[in-house]
Amino acid sequence: MLRKVARLFVIKTHWEAYMIIYALATGAVQRGQAYLTQFPGTGGELLFLACTGAVFMAGAKILDCIKYEKAAVLARRATSARTCAQAHFKAPNENAGAAEREAA
Repeated sequence: MLRKVARLFVIKTHWEAYMIIYALATGAVQRGQAYLTQFPGTGGELLFLACTGAVFMAGAKILDCIKYEKAAVLARRATSARTCAQAHFKAPNENAGAAEREAA
């Protein structure tokens, strides 16, 4: 049951990532507006830009991680399919037959 709840907090698709990035951006703009009222002038504007710039960096990282996780899953599937195919269609061991004849 705990794993099912934990899966709710895993970003699996680009759509989910865009929704999270949108929520981060909304919060960052709101925080930036608060900075503009607290620190009028250049200081407030720089803090506003820092808030929004952080969202751009976080969004890029989230989207990159989704791409890398999908590639890792595909590689894992290909590796497991390859090992299953090798185990299923494994050629008989020639040395094993010689060992059996020597034992007889």
